[in-house]
Amino acid sequence: MNIIDKIEKEQLKEETTDFNVGDTVKVHTRVVEGGKERIQLFTGLVIARRGASVNQAFTVRKISYGEGVERVFPVHSPRIAKIEVTARGKVRRAKLHYLRDRVGKSALKVKSAERK
Repeated sequence: MNIIDKIEKEQLKEETTDFNVGDTVKVHTRVVEGGKERIQLFTGLVIARRGASVNQAFTVRKISYGEGVERVFPVHSPRIAKIEVTARGKVRRAKLHYLRDRVGKSALKVKSAERK
């Protein structure tokens, strides 16, 4: 094992939540303001995942006051406290960028995995 692999292995989180594209998640991020640290939630739909190992990241999209907001989170970042999956989605695409063009409820709708 070379040096780069060893350094990357040290930076990986031991426990990560299992989630996929199409799932609705709550991402708990640590925010430092002044000397205080607090947890801030970002709830939305996972529209993309990319990368591998330490470079793994995912994009979460939500509608806030009528505007679409997307945020990219590194999976193994120390700023992420935890990731909660609130709903599993059933999708046929690896990237859900087509949701950007949709307005209203259709922008949020992804078929639930529980319904068959």
